[in-house]
Formats: sequence, structure tokens, C-alpha cells
Amino acid sequence: MTDQLEKLEARLQEISLGSNPPNLYDPIRYILSLGGKRLRPMLVLLGYGLQKEDPESIIEQALTVEIFHNFTLMHDDIMDEAPLRRGKPTVHEKWDNTVAILSGDTMMVKAYDQLLKTDPDLLPLALKKFNTCAIEVCEGQQLDMNFENEETVTDDQYIEMIRLKTAVLLGFSLEYGGLLAGMDEKDQRQLRQIGEKAGIGFQLMDDLLDVYGDQKKFGKQVGGDIVSNKKTYLLIKALELADESQKTELTNWLNKSEFDVAEKVDAVKNIYQEIGIYELTQTKMNSYYDQAFDILDQLEANENGKIQLVQFFERLMKRDS
Repeated sequence: MTDQLEKLEARLQEISLGSNPPNLYDPIRYILSLGGKRLRPMLVLLGYGLQKEDPESIIEQALTVEIFHNFTLMHDDIMDEAPLRRGKPTVHEKWDNTVAILSGDTMMVKAYDQLLKTDPDLLPLALKKFNTCAIEVCEGQQLDMNFENEETVTDDQYIEMIRLKTAVLLGFSLEYGGLLAGMDEKDQRQLRQIGEKAGIGFQLMDDLLDVYGDQKKFGKQVGGDIVSNKKTYLLIKALELADESQKTELTNWLNKSEFDVAEKVDAVKNIYQEIGIYELTQTKMNSYYDQAFDILDQLEANENGKIQLVQFFERLMKRDS
């Protein structure tokens, strides 16, 4: 698996992107050079490996989802006004919003260029599935933005939002690998479900790391969700389960327009600690991974491929960045 990841990374850095004007293409090279887990293209390879034994033959197609993912990051960072991405300045901070928008748009087109390397017989279906996924990611992002202006958000609404914004791309990645390997529609559908369940678990871990992660390892501003009053699963459950005193204090912090950042983060974390939010979120995360494992167990596929996918998900569950 490490060898496959290295080959994915090497090929990603070799892709011809364009050169003129430099401030259109340099930001694309920049964000792709920042690294990352490359878990989405790896899921394409792992999905393919459930049926076939030559996953490296589809590296070009697998890079479709990585380029698309980085396009979404570039635009999300603008909307979130995020200062850091993987420990480095975001594109809109290093250049400006206009450059980040245009470079992101170009990345989307480059993702389609990669998708066109799909077997012509499979391309119409791959294109349809990809477009459905891309639209759902936009729907999820819009819901996330809408939540900023809504007084209350339920945990079910939040889970649906992260399913769309984050998990459907993991689902498509596995499903695309299965499609390329020649799996039937039923198996492809199961792969999408596996990826979505694991993707929800992945995002819940991301929410935990935003509050409890190590800044050096996490690569983003730790406590950023608390500072911006982002309605994550942690905050939603805290507001739901807080006693009168805790809810008053939490609401006061949410309503403050001027505050010391470190003081607010510490105060909200203390409330989370009193309620047991870390443990609740971890339990919720594990439940979604368990659902993914249950569906995978029912899938008729290469046993070695299933073992590799389980090991991949287990590493995601224990990650610290």
C-alpha cells in the first residue's frame, strides 16, 4: 500500500497543468505540493483491488478524485476564511480570493481531464456518477454555510450535511474503483455505502482533531471551529446535553464578538470535558465505521482486498492529523 501511495504522489506531481499565466497555475501546483493523505485516490485503488490485482494500472483515473478534492479545498478555504491548510498559508492568503477562485475552477476542469482516461465503455456511467457526487458535495457545502445563520441544528441534520460535503466523495472513490474493476451495479452501490459510512466517521474524527489535535500534526488552526462558532457535532451535542449553568456559559461565549481566542477555546473545551463530548463523538464515529465494516463483510469480493480496506480504515480511525 505504501508503494501505491508513493506512485500516486509521484504521478500527481508530474501531471501537466499549464504555465501561463503563472498566477493561475502556480496556486494549483502549490496546493497539490502541500501533501495530504491522498486517501481518496487510495480508495479508488482499494475498491479496484477488491476485484482485480493490478490497481497501479488505474493510477491516472484515481487522480481524478484527488484533483477534484483539492479544488473543493481551495474554494472551501475562501468561504471559511481559513488561514492555514496542511500547516501552510491557504491559496487565498498566499495570493488572493480572485486567484484562488480561478485556479480552483481550472482544477475542476483538470479533474475532468483525468476522468476522460476512463475506459470509453465505462466513461458515460463514470461521468454520471462523478457529476452526481460533485453536485452533492456542493449541496453539503451550502448546507454548512446555511448552518451559520440557523439558530439550531440537529445532530441528524449535521450528519446529513457531512455525508454530502465529505462522505459522498469517499463513497464515489470506492465505487469508481469498483466500476473500473468491472463490478456489477449492486456491488458498486455497496462500495459507495461503505465509503459514505466511513466518510462520516472520518469527518467526526476531523471535528475531534480540530478541538483536541496537535497543531503541528493537524495542519490547521486547532480550535478554529470553536473560535468561529462552527456547528459541529461536538457543539450541537454540547448545547443539547448541557445543564442550565453550562448552557448559559456556552451561549455567552457563542454570542461574544470580542474575546481572547485562547480563553474561549479553553472555556468551551472545559464544558465539553464536563459533558463528555469527546467520548460521545468517538462513540458516534466508531458506530459509522462499524456500519462500513458490516457492509464490507457482506460484499462478495477478494478477501485480501477486503483485509487491506479494513486495515486502511483502521488507520484512519487512529489518526492524529
